[in-house]
Amino acid sequence: MSKETFKTALLLPAQAAAETEATIVKWHVGVDAAFKKGQLLAEAESAKSTFEFVAPCDGIVVSLLVPEGQVTPFDKPVIEIQTSDASAKRPSAAAKPEPRIEQAQLAEAPKSKGVSIPISLLGIGAYLPKRVVTNKDLLGEFPDISEEYIFGVTGIRERRWAAADEKPSDMALIAAQDAIKSSGLKISDIGGIVVSTTTPDMVMPATSCILANKLGLRGIPCFDLNAACSGWLYAILAAKGLIYSGIGHNVLVVAVDMQSRLLDKKDKNTYFLFGDGSGATVISATSSGHQIKEGILTADPAGLHMARREYPGYEVPANSTAFDPWMRLDGKALFRFATESFASLIGRVVDISGWKLQEVAWVVPHQANGRIIKAAANRSGIAFERFYLNIDHVGNTSSASIPAALVEVEKYLKKGDKIVLCTVGAGITAAAMSIEW
Repeated sequence: MSKETFKTALLLPAQAAAETEATIVKWHVGVDAAFKKGQLLAEAESAKSTFEFVAPCDGIVVSLLVPEGQVTPFDKPVIEIQTSDASAKRPSAAAKPEPRIEQAQLAEAPKSKGVSIPISLLGIGAYLPKRVVTNKDLLGEFPDISEEYIFGVTGIRERRWAAADEKPSDMALIAAQDAIKSSGLKISDIGGIVVSTTTPDMVMPATSCILANKLGLRGIPCFDLNAACSGWLYAILAAKGLIYSGIGHNVLVVAVDMQSRLLDKKDKNTYFLFGDGSGATVISATSSGHQIKEGILTADPAGLHMARREYPGYEVPANSTAFDPWMRLDGKALFRFATESFASLIGRVVDISGWKLQEVAWVVPHQANGRIIKAAANRSGIAFERFYLNIDHVGNTSSASIPAALVEVEKYLKKGDKIVLCTVGAGITAAAMSIEW
């Protein structure tokens, strides 16, 4: 006599007591699929571990309740099944979560005081090196990893790396020239330069001063800032300050990062992620361009360990034995924090702009990781289809990623479109900006 079948829902297996949620990385079963007890149902990732979700009984999949890339609490079901195993009727003994371990938090940004001078982006430009590096090109140190695995984990198929004779200032120059040309201004109209970079040509002088020399500009303020991947938005709001203070009317803002020479070939947390590139814009006191509505800047040093490099510059000296010269990421902690931060930043900047989520035409995020962006979209309330991604063919170009993506998405933008830019970077820094195109 056959056993009676019934439907029930399954939870992810509880992890450490302080863990409250996880992300479904990949489902290994689909709707109507039959499975056996002990069979792998899904791979999941929490802030502190990657783990497998195996079937506690025989059964058939009725529905997948949580899509891949979405963050879900441990106390919410992720899959509905049909089974005849009576043990599956028992309530899940999920551990009661303890208070979350302290982690980086983004302070609530104050609402804008509302300065009356309109500030706009007048033009944008970008530069990507000619050398294309595919996932296959990077597999020499990792015989157990496939091209598709890299794409599944990062969303990247290829990236651009600088030529041996290229310097960050060379990349910055091309992006700057493109931005000035598209702004309709002359180089002589530029009244200041702000460069965002974690990989300057040298410790000093500033890369902004080197760029000014390449452009033939003298007698204007030039400085670099380092807010990691958040740098371009930090630099734009710094440029607004220069304009408000009367120091400059048109300020060139450039982001440039050359991370390819800072990657440990044996560190799979960083080696596949980064590309090189530069992006630029001209910020001006006018309402005739793409008007900046609101901006948020914030940072929390509680996340210092999540992304770091402990030696300055864009080269690794030959005698670097007394310290770790490579870029390092705490991938799991960064994934969770970035996902939460992107969603929070989007909601806050939309709110202080007086917009509604459904009015946003495009979100152009820092191209950190394809899975992070997808998970953030699920949390934000804005459809993933309205998030512009170019990470698949560009990689993570750090602070240059937003302007490089804007250059690509510009052909889809219409006058008056409401655009949100958002980013999280080492520090942990974070920024968001609303723009009316």
